[in-house]
Amino acid sequence: MANKQRVVVGLSGGVDSAVSAYLLKQQGYEVIGIFMKNWEDDDDSEYCSSNVDFVDAAAVADVIGIEIEHVNFARDYKDRVFAEFLREYQAGRTPNPDILCNAEIKFKSFLDHAMRLGAEKIATGHYARVRHNPVSGRHELLKGLDPSKDQSYFLHRLDQAQLSKTLFPVGELHKTEVRRIAAEIGLPNAKKKDSTGICFIGERPFREFLNRYISKEPGPICDGTPEPGSRGFGRVIAQHVGLSFYTLGQRQGLGIGGIKAKGAQKGGGEHAPWFVARKDIQYNTLWVVQGHDHPWLKSSTLKAGDSSWCAGEAPPAGHYAAKTRYRQADAPCALALEPGGDFHLRFDQSQWAVTPGQSAVLYDGEVCLGGGVIGGAEAIELA
Repeated sequence: MANKQRVVVGLSGGVDSAVSAYLLKQQGYEVIGIFMKNWEDDDDSEYCSSNVDFVDAAAVADVIGIEIEHVNFARDYKDRVFAEFLREYQAGRTPNPDILCNAEIKFKSFLDHAMRLGAEKIATGHYARVRHNPVSGRHELLKGLDPSKDQSYFLHRLDQAQLSKTLFPVGELHKTEVRRIAAEIGLPNAKKKDSTGICFIGERPFREFLNRYISKEPGPICDGTPEPGSRGFGRVIAQHVGLSFYTLGQRQGLGIGGIKAKGAQKGGGEHAPWFVARKDIQYNTLWVVQGHDHPWLKSSTLKAGDSSWCAGEAPPAGHYAAKTRYRQADAPCALALEPGGDFHLRFDQSQWAVTPGQSAVLYDGEVCLGGGVIGGAEAIELA
């Protein structure tokens, strides 16, 4: 490039962002690395890896031959992501902080900072792609080419302004190729394992972490089997530690192993595992069922709100595919729109453990259209 375009890359310390920076430099861009520090509470604990990650990011920058800047967005994260995260949990829902983090921090605070540095574009190590559609004149968010790593689900709230300024260099690659490139050029983090923790908070015992911010209110765990004089409540088989600490479809950590359901509940035998089926905020009751295929865990429709569409407007009502959780296969569905931005999805086949607070994300082939936050799903009534 005669006049090099400046691209600011979010270097997380991981291999994906490292290879992204390398590829951009090879393509002739002027590359600057930014390490985002977005969490400060117990930063010296065994679970927070930000210091280790920054050392890895700095080592990568040194090998590639680019500058790196350490930027603190902790206040933005706490005000715009973590506060909402806690509000959702306290309301009995299960939020996805990575989605909000992308929309509010990586592609807002970080993007704004990069523009102040004179950047033409920003780049991250996400497995997704951006394409300009010459017919519509819009930028489209596409799935990453590696189906096992596609992260468009987490990026569905990005708008036209954000997409027009964003590059996803590894979105065209498979993970195995990214690892190969990293090893070939001698990156120190070539074999570093992928992070699976909450965005910027790290990998730590989740219940222990949440317990520091949300008060416990123990209550009954019921299996839905009516008991005489129970006023419609099911048989109490255990006590939960607080509804905020459970999510629909959860199997581990219920403390009710070995207890058998009364009668012949559909979807599981006497020794089938227990799953969380519903959280009743009004009565502080956790409902559980036995068997992965129990009807109470199946939903054929859902309603979502707080919608966000990549094109800036909702797609027309019709037939699409959707995911109600990450790593789920695309599920054929029909979209119906409501005034005010809410929408309904009706699935061709019932979906498992559709969870309020999670996101329903719509696709038209490889194009991610956007989505919204799940408010409720149709399921078998508990009483």
